[in-house]
Amino acid sequence: QVQLVESGGGLVQAGGSLRLSCAASGSIISSSTMAWYRQAPGKQRGLVALITRLGGTNYADSVKGRFTISRDNAKNTVYLQMDSLKPEDTGVYYCNRNYYGVASWGQGTQVTVSE
Repeated sequence: QVQLVESGGGLVQAGGSLRLSCAASGSIISSSTMAWYRQAPGKQRGLVALITRLGGTNYADSVKGRFTISRDNAKNTVYLQMDSLKPEDTGVYYCNRNYYGVASWGQGTQVTVSE
């Protein structure tokens, strides 16, 4: 069973950058679609970005051109580079693995963007 551990969250001013990491253990992720989700206060969890096992990517419209998802299969890690952050990017960011329809989640990392 895979364990996913997110890191890299924090408090940043609008316009700043953060890089989130999701380190996987217990199972390799190279054959899985990996994704980042975000849950803002009072809102449902929503997809931010995903990357397929072949490296294809997809982004929520709200983050296109600002966020970049990547993976390093040798390190069993997925990243989310977040640039030009906005206050509406605030939330808990969760790493997700989808392996043949079975979803696994990390514990989340808080990102807070101030005005």
